[in-house]
Amino acid sequence: MNTTHRIRRLARILAAGACALLALATASPAMAATTRVPHYGPPASGTPAQLPAQTHTVVLGGMPGWQIALIAAGTAVLAALLAVTADRARAARRHATAPSL
Repeated sequence: MNTTHRIRRLARILAAGACALLALATASPAMAATTRVPHYGPPASGTPAQLPAQTHTVVLGGMPGWQIALIAAGTAVLAALLAVTADRARAARRHATAPSL
């Protein structure tokens, strides 16, 4: 393995690590901001405690199962096509060896 390949591999590893750290750094504050523990006890001022408002979710739409399956199948076919194309491109770049007699 020559130096260029080692540098490229190291650059890919560092980029992947940087992306992972960035994702972790942005997800942690968002998670901490949404996880509040409600306080149900009486407040210190003597006024009655307010309970949190109840919300009811209304599901009006959504994606049917057949559309999800169609998207998953299309993604699988696209991934297979890309894999075959990449394999053929790599095979075309290989040097043909001379047959030994």
